[in-house]
Amino acid sequence: MIEERTVECPYCGEPFTTLVDWSAGDQSYVEDCAVCCRPIEFRLMADSTGSGEIVTLRDDE
Repeated sequence: MIEERTVECPYCGEPFTTLVDWSAGDQSYVEDCAVCCRPIEFRLMADSTGSGEIVTLRDDE
């Protein structure tokens, strides 16, 4: 299931919208911030409802 979510960049603090695919379960990937273009590590923790929690981290954390 693909869901649109708004997240906050851990570098510049600006919110932006991203698409998240919960069908793959728990996952980790890197995507650039849509505002400042810095690399953000996304950690997805899927739950049984087809959604879940997103943690965004700086690439140097």
